[in-house]
Amino acid sequence: MNPSNPLATHIAVRDGMILGAGSLPELEGWGEYTLDETFADKVILPGFVEAHAHVMTGGMMLHPYLGFFDRPTADGGVAPGIKSYNQLIEALIAEDAKLEDPGQQLIAVGFDPIYFPDQPRLTRHHLDQVSRTRPIYLHHASGHLATVNTAMLEANNVSASLRVDGLGRDDAGELDGELREFAAMALCKTGTREVQYSNSREEALRDFGALACNAGITTCTDLAGSAILAPKVLQMWHKVTGDDAFPMRIAQYNIPAMPGNTTDFDAVANQFIQLRREQTDKLRFPGVKFVLDGSIQGFSALLNPPGYFKGEDHGQLLAVPEQLMDWLLPFHKAGLNIHMHCNGNKTQDLAIETVAQLIRADPWLDHRHTITHAQLTTQAQLRKMARLGLCANFFTNHIWYWGDQHYDITVGPERANALEPCASAIREGVSFSIHSDAGVTPLGSLHTMWCAVNRLTPSGRVLGATEKISAAQALRAVTIDAAYQLHLDDEIGSLEAGKQADFAVLEEDPLAVDPLHLRDIKVWGTVLGGRQYKAAG
Repeated sequence: MNPSNPLATHIAVRDGMILGAGSLPELEGWGEYTLDETFADKVILPGFVEAHAHVMTGGMMLHPYLGFFDRPTADGGVAPGIKSYNQLIEALIAEDAKLEDPGQQLIAVGFDPIYFPDQPRLTRHHLDQVSRTRPIYLHHASGHLATVNTAMLEANNVSASLRVDGLGRDDAGELDGELREFAAMALCKTGTREVQYSNSREEALRDFGALACNAGITTCTDLAGSAILAPKVLQMWHKVTGDDAFPMRIAQYNIPAMPGNTTDFDAVANQFIQLRREQTDKLRFPGVKFVLDGSIQGFSALLNPPGYFKGEDHGQLLAVPEQLMDWLLPFHKAGLNIHMHCNGNKTQDLAIETVAQLIRADPWLDHRHTITHAQLTTQAQLRKMARLGLCANFFTNHIWYWGDQHYDITVGPERANALEPCASAIREGVSFSIHSDAGVTPLGSLHTMWCAVNRLTPSGRVLGATEKISAAQALRAVTIDAAYQLHLDDEIGSLEAGKQADFAVLEEDPLAVDPLHLRDIKVWGTVLGGRQYKAAG
């Protein structure tokens, strides 16, 4: 990923830093050396950089997984997917039987009702088949919804008399057990707190690192960090990331306030500046994350006309448009990179216009503010983003995990074919990365590349062939261009003199294999700061 020196046979490392990449005779001038031939038959690339993931990647594996697709585990194994409501109920009944304490709540993760179009929407009545006395909280794959049983509603005193956006109701106005977005989910606080607590456990962070190593990722974001909202957790992060056995650098983007809430953002910006003083080599705090809407597959993203193709529109804007400029300006002025979660293109319009206002108010031209997900970005929006220096972080995994559903149900054929417009971003001059949003989908840069290059759905449909990019372009998006978004491209993202000795070690060259084979390339492991970490399995 260094265009001045694209290929090499050897790489020289001292004290965790790259001295140079080239041929052995070219590097021998650095002095006495030991030749390590561990990777003589492997392919060494820059360590993959995942610019949108979450520690919940590890935290969700602490609960029963009930998603549709199989999910890799930290030990190199696989958690099998659930393919029917009957399997879902049976799996929950089996988990219920494992709990000895009759009052203990049952938390499960990964479910998404959109994969069951022939079934009615999952409700509390389905979950009541498992138990009418034990509270059950089923966290959806998107992280923007949950479904609970009657006992969970009752345990948290949630009744039909409450008037809160996102509380699902049946035709009679009674609660159906679906909770959409944080304001509604937080009403069942015993369930949401347990999910959040899981993500603050040391075991979750260590599993996060192991999953990254298995995928060749050496730098990963935690793009909904809690060091500001829950500072006690910061000590645990320093402990784990400071351990030599931990195989990953983390760029944590903290949320200054829970989605839908407000706070004193000037004061929080000052807290961020203080937090940066606690940065270490393996734990960085480049900026801040704002969640501005929901998910497309949950019908809670905010779309411009003509809106959703099919299904019921529950679009929610999780910010006050008139106030967003005031929310973001303190962070922009403090030189803090801002990432904005925008799934819907109407939300993205607001983000683009707000960044234009920020630049007029304080002309920081190297901000690299990023619209993350950016799934339905239009051509006009790309042109505006290019002029403003805005980056995009495309959720290319959606092409595989929800592409058919977007084509048939959520946005229809035309917009589904334009989903994650990587080729258009290159044409319009918008710097972009591609991501997994793990644990919404599994960590795996080779898979996000595969999606961007092939644009295949599970049904075999090619979703927008004109938006395909090459393997080389996709590789940039998970290395140097992702590092650029995090303001870390001077340290990581390419293999060149003076940078961190962070490598992804693969069994095959992703630029030489059949593009359809990209996601099947085996990962030997990683090197972080010159230290080798072998993948599990």
